[in-house]
Amino acid sequence: MSTPLPAPLVPGQPLTALAPMQDVTDLAFMGVIAHYGAPDFFFTEFFRVHAQSKPEKHILRSIDENATGRPVFAQLIGEDLGHLARTATELIRHDVAGIDLNLGCPAPKVYKKNVGGGLLREPEKIGEILATLRAVVPGRFTVKMRIGFDDTSPLDRVIELVNEHRVDLLTVHGRTVKEMYRSEVHYDVIARAVARAQCPVLANGNVTSAPRAVAVVAETKAAGVMIGRHAIRNPWIFRQCREVFSGQSVTRLTLADVRDYIERLFRATNVPNLAERYHVNKMKKYLNFVGQSVDPTGAFLHDMRRTETEAELFAVCDRHLIADGAASREFAPEPYPGVIARPNCETPNAVADGCSLETITA
Repeated sequence: MSTPLPAPLVPGQPLTALAPMQDVTDLAFMGVIAHYGAPDFFFTEFFRVHAQSKPEKHILRSIDENATGRPVFAQLIGEDLGHLARTATELIRHDVAGIDLNLGCPAPKVYKKNVGGGLLREPEKIGEILATLRAVVPGRFTVKMRIGFDDTSPLDRVIELVNEHRVDLLTVHGRTVKEMYRSEVHYDVIARAVARAQCPVLANGNVTSAPRAVAVVAETKAAGVMIGRHAIRNPWIFRQCREVFSGQSVTRLTLADVRDYIERLFRATNVPNLAERYHVNKMKKYLNFVGQSVDPTGAFLHDMRRTETEAELFAVCDRHLIADGAASREFAPEPYPGVIARPNCETPNAVADGCSLETITA
């Protein structure tokens, strides 16, 4: 018997969820998203599970201190059956909506450890993990996966296992692991998963706007959408989805609205004793996405990437988003063609941490 999903904000509408993104979907970012219009469901950054692991305190905060009013699912990444069971048992003592298993992270440093998307090379191992977690999770158990590793050959078998082990919600990102974020999204393959799965399925991958969400739901017949980096670019996107799902026009956003978002995000993500340069660089990673809808030439991105202090950053924001009539200009609902996010360009010597902002590009 499956566990019903938490009630959505608007009964009868397609579901919306904020994708789990390392270094992004923390307590601060969830709060900012909720201010502009929360999704139906949140998912945490993944808890790394191994022999020495304990649930990371900063990720637990996004559960224990959640003030968004919306449920939060806790995501796990790992492959050791005993330690996955131990961690899931620990996490369900917290106020989680459910336990989610990551079968999709495409970062090489992750899949080479045979976790995340790497597990799609071993469907029978996935079956063991699903059986183990289903046995210890009395409530909602969910999975987020890609459509395969090199190709889509594992998909049907994984869906069979999802059905066998009574998964309550499945999210399908419509690219293979090897395709990373570069290829077109294979919505036809998501539709295949929707047709075979016995639980609700969320479609994930390049859901750029509310009208695009409507089109993806129509094409895939999914129960809803999960949105990741385009919610960084446009935190109003979940509210806009509800508008379009109900037949309304999408609220027009201006560059002044974007200036407010940047200010709010900056204040929310500032923590005591955080060096100014580090905080500015973290903000620049978010703004690499925001800038895709500011101007068609990428001028904002060019100037923003060269700032080093808070004062310099906000001077650029004011110049591009407020001055000389910019405040009333429209914030484009879709990314401008050719304006590319390069979130790792600010820290060229950093080692990318899994599916973090370092590796998720346009």
